[in-house]
Amino acid sequence: MDQLPTYTKSQLALRNGQDKPEVWIAYKGVIYDVSRSRLWRNGKHYEHWAGQDLTAELGDAPHDEWVLQNLDVVGKLF
Repeated sequence: MDQLPTYTKSQLALRNGQDKPEVWIAYKGVIYDVSRSRLWRNGKHYEHWAGQDLTAELGDAPHDEWVLQNLDVVGKLF
């Protein structure tokens, strides 16, 4: 985990499914690639938008953080 690149919130925001082909989200300081997930088409998953830190929003989800374990980690949020 220490060898991962770091990205700012501004860099993460560009990976929102609209501006670049990558669709990323952050959770607890770790950035995940959700580009291949059918649940994140066009950068939206229900009322949640990609390109941002969703740590505070996971409490509203019907699932826990275990759903992130199969996603590719691309970096750390700076």
